[in-house]
Amino acid sequence: MKQNNKNSSKQNKKYFAEIIESSIDNFIAQCWQWDFFPEFGSLIQVENQNCVTLCIVTQIQTGSMDPTHYPFPYQKTEDELMAEQPQIFEFLKTTFRANVVGYFLKNTNKIFYLLPSKPCKIHAFVNMCPESLYIKFFQNPDFLHLLFEFSTQIPNLTELLLAILNKLIIKNQLSNQKLDQFCQTFTLLTGNDYKRLKLFLKRVESIRTANN
Repeated sequence: MKQNNKNSSKQNKKYFAEIIESSIDNFIAQCWQWDFFPEFGSLIQVENQNCVTLCIVTQIQTGSMDPTHYPFPYQKTEDELMAEQPQIFEFLKTTFRANVVGYFLKNTNKIFYLLPSKPCKIHAFVNMCPESLYIKFFQNPDFLHLLFEFSTQIPNLTELLLAILNKLIIKNQLSNQKLDQFCQTFTLLTGNDYKRLKLFLKRVESIRTANN
């Protein structure tokens, strides 16, 4: 029995969070460590037998898990607090919301930019997508359809899209062709709002310049 527990603990190291609320199109997960969490716009995955659900992190929040131990401004650095009062960090938790943007079946590896038939399970573990899957997923701009469907859930949708493109730029994965496809889909989903597209592209170019 001890050996099984040891193997289970080793297997769980690739995960970093656990789902505490779930619906068909999004979930909220709590990180196992308050200071280790995915970045805004990250692509993450949740396994459920043969189905792997793909999600994008759309909100992150850190706070107290105990209302009687609410964070208080001590006017000290984190290092000073860790040395003098390390116990205050034991009451912190970080949760994040992730919106579902697709799934794939392990026996096919074909990505479907659709909602799966079932929500992710409560207490299911969350981990980051491998680099190869990340690149493959963002080859197709169809994920934008679901994000725009969730626009009422994502008050900072434009910032989210810029965060996604910024990550692609850093990874040298945003070719001119891919950006053109992205913008064509963006234009259709915004009702051919030329002004919005022009302002969006201006910010994309600023990000490109900053990363060169």
